[in-house]
Amino acid sequence: MSPLLRGRRRRADLPAMLAALDEATEALDGRADPALVEAARAVGTRAGERLRLSGEHTVVALAGSTGSGKSSLFNALAGADLSPVGVRRPTTSKAFACVWGTEGAAPLVQWLGVPRRNTTWRHGSGDAWGRTEGLKTPDESLDGLILLDLPDHDSTAMEHQHEVDRLVELVDLLVWVVDPQKYADRLLHDRYLRPLSGHSAVTVVVLNQVDTINPFAAAECAKDLRHLLDEDGLRRSPVLTSSARTGAGLPALRELLVDAVSKRRARNDRLVADLESVVDSLAPAVAPVEPTGIDGSEGGRLVAALAGAAGVPVIGHAVEESWRLRAAGSFGWPPTRWVRRLRPDPLRRLHLRGGDRREVRGMVRSSVPEPSPVQRAQVDTALRAVS
Repeated sequence: MSPLLRGRRRRADLPAMLAALDEATEALDGRADPALVEAARAVGTRAGERLRLSGEHTVVALAGSTGSGKSSLFNALAGADLSPVGVRRPTTSKAFACVWGTEGAAPLVQWLGVPRRNTTWRHGSGDAWGRTEGLKTPDESLDGLILLDLPDHDSTAMEHQHEVDRLVELVDLLVWVVDPQKYADRLLHDRYLRPLSGHSAVTVVVLNQVDTINPFAAAECAKDLRHLLDEDGLRRSPVLTSSARTGAGLPALRELLVDAVSKRRARNDRLVADLESVVDSLAPAVAPVEPTGIDGSEGGRLVAALAGAAGVPVIGHAVEESWRLRAAGSFGWPPTRWVRRLRPDPLRRLHLRGGDRREVRGMVRSSVPEPSPVQRAQVDTALRAVS
């Protein structure tokens, strides 16, 4: 079995999986689609970098479309107006971050590419949750959380879309915020949710702004959203409902974040999902099992066919006759030695003898016959059998 597929069985051994991926991409270089191999290398590099950074922090991103209310959710969870809120597209193409538990987080935030001016650091155990009804628990339970508010994925500004695409590949846990009007947006499902079907363990979908519709309609929207996610392959991804304006559903979302931070599994789950996605893409180019080797009969037939096509039997017979002739000429009955010396040397006829008659040189100007069509066919048949 290939090292890449062997590594897939050891889900918890990420270093071994990364080493197996490096070995597989090295072996596939020049043998598989170059774009596929390069994409696999990029995933391995990204996973290795994240593995070397803080394992005590969990990076959670709030992603969504324009007007979905993700920035309002971000501010409500952070307990302060850190990210601009409005129905218009944001004026910045960069994400905003709020960090709980600062020790060791700076290199990770820098790796994420969040500007310093867009980053807020939570120190101590201030009651940041008291500003939103229903969220009155101190900050200690969220120590280790890095919460990001991403630009709108449907923004008309291409730099916003590029930033979303970049960070979607880096964060540990993705929280997609949708609203009752656009939760079935084809762009969201085709470009983001469906390609993340293997990442259901690290994907959450929040139906926000449920306060804008009646409870029965909200339940129907949540049910329909659940059905769409199942079709996208995200059957394990939870669906939550919330309202940043009224605070409804925020305790449940916060509890989900607390659980992710306390268990510290999101990073490993994300990296394993990334590597398994690479395995699926490379699997057609990798043998599912190790080669069984060549048995004696197949190897013997291949050697015999190659030897025959190369003229080995002819050369072997000529060497044998040449030595017999030389032996008889040197040790035979004296009256007949001179007669044997008149016979032509088989090796000399093939231009294989040296001038000093003491060594056999390389096949320079050899007159060994070219392989016949039958011999070539025998070689092809033997090669196919071995392959």
